[in-house]
Amino acid sequence: MLYLLDPDKPEQGFPDPRLAETDPDGLLAVGGDLTPVRLVTAYRSGIFPWYSEGQPILWWSPDPRTVLLPAAVRVSRSLRRTLRRGKFEVSFNRDFHGVITGCAGPRRDDAGTWILPEMIEAYETLHSLGYAHSVEVWQEGQLAGGLYGVCGEGLGCAFFGESMFSRASDASKVALVALCRALAERGFALIDCQVYSPHLANMGADSVPRRDFLRQLVRATTTRCDTTLPTGRMPTPGLADDR
Repeated sequence: MLYLLDPDKPEQGFPDPRLAETDPDGLLAVGGDLTPVRLVTAYRSGIFPWYSEGQPILWWSPDPRTVLLPAAVRVSRSLRRTLRRGKFEVSFNRDFHGVITGCAGPRRDDAGTWILPEMIEAYETLHSLGYAHSVEVWQEGQLAGGLYGVCGEGLGCAFFGESMFSRASDASKVALVALCRALAERGFALIDCQVYSPHLANMGADSVPRRDFLRQLVRATTTRCDTTLPTGRMPTPGLADDR
């Protein structure tokens, strides 16, 4: 039985993620709202929203969970060459709207989008409060790709990745490397990548049992680190260091 969330009670807690359905995998709750209080509570609990147009808000905690350790990001030889050529520029939190709308844009597989207008509004509110962050990748002054996710006060040393996009080859990979380097320098423990993709696996992400992820998450969210991410343009060449 799915847990029903009251949209008039954003402070309402979530059920234990281990009670999530196995079919579809990870579906835990339905309803509620996308207020900052609800979203931050969800992330801290190992839960995230994901739904399509015409559906109610659906909340998930899949098993297994895909996790990337910032210091363990894998940079291939071809990506290292791309970074050294310096054909991209990188910035943080310079164009959050451009990134989230880029992530919401059409994909090659024409699978539609789950980043609906109300989701964009909710995460732009989180961005204004210092919780949602973007990494932008620029080519010749145009936004070529990027990613966004959530971290901040009360979420400890965990970053919760939401989506990424590319308009140029390797652009989203450059964004992820830049994010990992910034998080590693600040002592972040993990990036929650939510669900598996070959793209993330190739860059070092692992799928772990949900029970292990939840234990990691408790440690990460109760550990203090510098959660202030950069703002503005950053030099790209330093990303090419072999780590």
